[in-house]
Amino acid sequence: MTSILKSFSLLSDATRVRLLAVLREEELSVAELQEILGIAQSNISAQLSRLKAAGLVSDRRSGKNRLYRLVPPAAKEKETHEHLLALLDAAALELREAKRDHTALKLIRRKRADTARAYFDALAGKFGRHYIPGRSWKALGEMLLHLLPPAYVVADLGAGEGTLSQLLAKHVKQVIAVDNSEKMVVYGTRLAKEHGFANLDFRLGDLENPPVKASAVDVTIFSQALHHAQNPRNAVAAAHQILKSGGRIVILDLLKHTFEKARQMYADVWLGFSEVELHEMLEEAGYKNIDVRVVDRDAKNPQFQIVLAVAQKI
Repeated sequence: MTSILKSFSLLSDATRVRLLAVLREEELSVAELQEILGIAQSNISAQLSRLKAAGLVSDRRSGKNRLYRLVPPAAKEKETHEHLLALLDAAALELREAKRDHTALKLIRRKRADTARAYFDALAGKFGRHYIPGRSWKALGEMLLHLLPPAYVVADLGAGEGTLSQLLAKHVKQVIAVDNSEKMVVYGTRLAKEHGFANLDFRLGDLENPPVKASAVDVTIFSQALHHAQNPRNAVAAAHQILKSGGRIVILDLLKHTFEKARQMYADVWLGFSEVELHEMLEEAGYKNIDVRVVDRDAKNPQFQIVLAVAQKI
């Protein structure tokens, strides 16, 4: 993290202020930053290089893109970081463009969501007849061992057409199946009605803001869904909010891999998660009794491994 004096220098440039303001809210590519700020790519790249050199911004590769974000502070740098953010807020207030940037960022987020939603709208009714990475009955069985007292209310977040939701509905009081694809929700609702699941409630909503009341459910489940979230940490934190005290979160996902084609083939935003990453997400959101382990490997190439994470809200 840069010093306070250097912060004054860095925040003296309007473009750098605008960049830091949006990167504080979202991890973004250069193309997305260009669309938000409406300035030349060469200028953005030059300013990002300076911010990286100052230790304020970091980047990572995601497919063909490189994504940039504001660097979180180390424990000993929190006070300096807070001063920097205060300066950033004050500087942004003086820029008319900052409000427009915030609106443009919302549109970028919507475009990302629309891209993923279009993929799942096209797949509605086809799940179960096509290979989907990580859809392993052994892995699902491992997950179900952690659940199912009959009085439970379960939230299946990123439920798709509800294959797992229907299995759960046979054993618990109520299942709330949440998905951001309207067609998936319509299709799942029809299937639930046809199969007589009166306790299966499909709802249209986002993983990071599920349409479920706070402290309303006993178990939240992400079954091969978390890698589709734009911000998995926010999704994990949102699941914590809707859990009752003593309730549990169950995450079944792909172990971190390098099969880049998954982004196009399955609309994956993230190429899985390491066991450490999942543990950190759960810890940061306030969960206790965290257990993360690899439970299976797909037989088909590229032999995705499946990781199971279970934790509790105390």
